Amino acid sequence: MEGFRDKEILITGGLGFIGSNLAIALVGLGACVTIVDNMLPRQGGNLFNIRQIEDRVRVNISDVRNELSMNHLVKGKDYVFHLAGQVNHVDSMRNPLQDLDINCKGTLVLLEALKWHNREARLIFAGTRGEYGSSVKLPVDEDHPTNPKGIYAVTNLTAEKMVLVYDDIFGVRGTCLRITNTYGPRHQMAHDEYGVFNWFIRKALDDDVIPVFGDGRILRDFLYVEDLVECLLLSALVDATYGEVFNVGSGVPVSFYDLATTIIGVVGSGKVDFAEFTRERKEVEPGDYYADISKIKRVTGWEPRTPLDVGIRKTTEFYRSHRKEYWT
Repeated sequence: MEGFRDKEILITGGLGFIGSNLAIALVGLGACVTIVDNMLPRQGGNLFNIRQIEDRVRVNISDVRNELSMNHLVKGKDYVFHLAGQVNHVDSMRNPLQDLDINCKGTLVLLEALKWHNREARLIFAGTRGEYGSSVKLPVDEDHPTNPKGIYAVTNLTAEKMVLVYDDIFGVRGTCLRITNTYGPRHQMAHDEYGVFNWFIRKALDDDVIPVFGDGRILRDFLYVEDLVECLLLSALVDATYGEVFNVGSGVPVSFYDLATTIIGVVGSGKVDFAEFTRERKEVEPGDYYADISKIKRVTGWEPRTPLDVGIRKTTEFYRSHRKEYWT
């Protein structure tokens, strides 16, 4: 990863879960990191996430929808990791216009800034496995039909298409990652609307009931955030990724019931109970999903390395030490 030493990096959404973990890794690799984040309530931005590197990064509290800000911030950057977005599935159905504005307009403003002010930069876009919708075959590869079930997934798919168009037409080099459910330190823990994995960990740490929806048999693959960060970095460095779409996940299917019982076993507290889907969750639930990650492995050499129990233990240790920074 020596390729990042002294490179200028911009991370949109860099105070959030994935962005802050990425920023910490890049600072450790000797990069010059600029973070932009709008710190909207409930979206996961948290200045504590970068406490250990706060004196070694530049932080700009702004918005990817702000053309003046983005025109300025992209100048001189070698790599742009575009992680900013409205990532709440439930909120995307309650307030679809905000979702459209942040995920589509924000991406377009960033792409235009790069087109006019820095076509030499490399763009890495973090999308979602939700772009596929309900699986028609498993594991899901990149040629699987895209039939999103919610507005969040629709706007992510649209943003991805924008990135690919600007790569093809304007030479703004971009790679697109469809990322599976990710867990680990620095995730917001105040509510359960950004995915349930870390919420399950909170429930276990509180010795509370972990609510497993339906019969608990729905399958997902889960990815530890350090593995995702390594994938983001390798994807940026490998030329063959640009202009392409890749699945990023563990590729290992786990049922929600088994996930909950594994968490309880590692944490040492909590209990499982079954719960009915809420109407909002049922509307966007796609059913079983796990990724075929053979393409990203072949092109970059990346593969996930963190077993589920190890990732849960690391996550649990982090929140036991920093509970007060995340529980409200």
